[in-house]
Amino acid sequence: MKDKRIMVCLDGSKGSINALRTAILFARQSGATIVGVHSDVSKSSRRSFSNPKIKKEKWSKEVKKIMQFAKDKCKIRRAEFEGIVIAGYNAGNDLAGFANNKKNKIEQVVVGSQGTWYPKGTFFGSVSNFVLHKVKIPVTIVK
Repeated sequence: MKDKRIMVCLDGSKGSINALRTAILFARQSGATIVGVHSDVSKSSRRSFSNPKIKKEKWSKEVKKIMQFAKDKCKIRRAEFEGIVIAGYNAGNDLAGFANNKKNKIEQVVVGSQGTWYPKGTFFGSVSNFVLHKVKIPVTIVK
């Protein structure tokens, strides 16, 4: 099942690191590739309807650090990793759009939750809540 792709939403937070650990567990069990996706809202305008991928050489230092951390964790656990940064306006919309795009061949999404936004955020973060309700494939939320 090498074609299976599990998307993990990465932003460098504790929640996304927990999501990465869970995605690695799932990937090892199924032989899937982990697709780490970061939405860079500083690279696009409100009028963007697509989420173009940003080339590695244009990634910020912070994003490079996040992706390298994820890549290293996957390498240690012997899981394949592909890092993708997309230009976007709103992380929830961007991540859901990427996951729902059939070209990306994502079969499962793993997202961390901060739980900081009130009132729904007392259970899930606003991005994880949005992804849960908008993505058409299985979603796992990790606290």
